[in-house]
Amino acid sequence: MKWKQLPLGPLQTNCYLLFDEEKQCIVIDPGANGEGLIQYIEQEGLKPLAICLTHAHFDHIGAVDEVRDHWNIPVYIHENEKEWLLDPSLNGSARHPMQPIAGKPADHFIQEEGTLSIGAFTMQILETPGHSPGSISYYLKDIDTVFSGDALFNGGIGRTDLLGGDHATLIDSIHTKLLNLPDHTIVLPGHGLSTTIENERTSNPYL
Repeated sequence: MKWKQLPLGPLQTNCYLLFDEEKQCIVIDPGANGEGLIQYIEQEGLKPLAICLTHAHFDHIGAVDEVRDHWNIPVYIHENEKEWLLDPSLNGSARHPMQPIAGKPADHFIQEEGTLSIGAFTMQILETPGHSPGSISYYLKDIDTVFSGDALFNGGIGRTDLLGGDHATLIDSIHTKLLNLPDHTIVLPGHGLSTTIENERTSNPYL
């Protein structure tokens, strides 16, 4: 199993393509530039099975409907943000100089932590709120990797001054859910470069 990082849009939000030897693929956080993203996926011969969202801020969801409709695939999101795909005032697009994002509902709502299986992919869902109320991280033990969204960055943490954000909740999420993962776990954040759990535990100035 492999992954590809694709920074998209003006905020360079990391979209990730998680794929296996059969070229089946999970699209994580398709934030913008849907046409280019679709072109890249087709160019690589990948076959998307689903879209998995770490959370529903506008810079992570801008290309959701375009990608979903192109392949007729389902979208997964935490139930605490089930209205955010539809409402620009919730996803934040109404407060930015851009086209407001008011898309369609997700197809599946994650209600609790546990195992999510899609095709040959098995991911552990970790609830990591604080940056937003429905923030989740996807942990794949088989490849020692966690997709942390905007909870934990390389040398930083997510902002908590947006709707539903809470600093104490975010710090608790990071310490109890993410930093408990094995030290060698690769952290793939929503923005910026990858890191490891060990690096963040030992050197992140916010922790």
